[in-house]
Amino acid sequence: MPTAAQDALALLLKGSVTCHSPEQLEARLRGGRPLRVKAGFDPTAPDLHLGHGVLLRKMAQFQQLGHEVTFLIGDFTGLIGDPTGKKATRPPLSREEVLANAETYKAQVFKVLDPQRTVIRFNSEWFGEFRGEQWIRLTSRFTLAQMLERKDFQKRLDAREPISIHELLYPISQAYDSVALEADVELGGNDQLFNLMQGRILQEAYGQPPQIVLTVPLLVGTDGIEKMGKSLGNYIGFLEDADTQFGKAMSIPDAVMWDWWLLLTDRLPAEIDAMKAGHPMEAKKALGREIVGQFHGAAAGREAEERWVRRFSERTLGDAPEVEVPPTDGAVPLVKLLVERGLAASRKEAERLVQQGAVTLDGLKVEDPGLRLGLLPGSRHLVKVGKLRLERWVVR
Repeated sequence: MPTAAQDALALLLKGSVTCHSPEQLEARLRGGRPLRVKAGFDPTAPDLHLGHGVLLRKMAQFQQLGHEVTFLIGDFTGLIGDPTGKKATRPPLSREEVLANAETYKAQVFKVLDPQRTVIRFNSEWFGEFRGEQWIRLTSRFTLAQMLERKDFQKRLDAREPISIHELLYPISQAYDSVALEADVELGGNDQLFNLMQGRILQEAYGQPPQIVLTVPLLVGTDGIEKMGKSLGNYIGFLEDADTQFGKAMSIPDAVMWDWWLLLTDRLPAEIDAMKAGHPMEAKKALGREIVGQFHGAAAGREAEERWVRRFSERTLGDAPEVEVPPTDGAVPLVKLLVERGLAASRKEAERLVQQGAVTLDGLKVEDPGLRLGLLPGSRHLVKVGKLRLERWVVR
């Protein structure tokens, strides 16, 4: 018979990639005191999307178990710029941009987190007071060899691409955040593993017990290929209306849907496996209802589904000729696909049609001429150009 700590551990490890270590986490769960759980977010863009929601949901699970969650806004580290995944030095944002974005974060996180159990902190609280000698003592805890173990830095060195000195301060600063907060657990995306592990090293150097590191995967976007991001147009935003959120959820490939069920809901793996025996369209509609329900309420989820069914399943989908199309190698521009299918005479015309609001994808108006789409085997997409050109792409 599993214990309460084992049940809690199973919930917290659901959908995770790395836990350093499960045994230590279970021991701390048995310890009887609320754990101090930290996750940092750099306010580099004004809006949150479901990619951020994966991490926020893991924070919410800790809250449900009675633990203390700190939503740390990296208003100081945002000025440095996170080098994770970057092939070149990213220009740092201005303090005004960072603070403006931080205000929008504060308004959005409580769509997932419990405001009564959430502490919002800014890392400028401690770094704003740092003096030169403190920086020297802090950086002396690390070696250049340690920093260059990061795969991002290694790749850039091998490619003879520049690395600015200030970028080396990012993982050191993030590590010190854990010291300042005396974190028991730090959460982050799997691409942040190196930075999170530096927090363990620095806590030990400061005489603190090293934090448990728990990472979650990066959410694949609506295109089914790339990591969800606003720049790629493959995201569902926290602040989008119910119909937009539901329509985008219905556009994702079936294969991606099951990862979304795992990472964006509280459904256990056994429940998700049981759903796979049913019709994927019904499972996808249920997922759309859940996503909308998280941000607009359960009733809004049901109503968005009803409107989607009336608008597309009953009328448009029935009228659309079904066309087999080959899968793509990665995400490619939608305008290129429109030209290949003969739905536009040229890329220039396809871009013009998008700008005029004449192109819809899976029932949603395409607003970005640079939108990229991945055609995965087994996926379906409803494409409408103007009033007369309508196709349902079946990828085989």
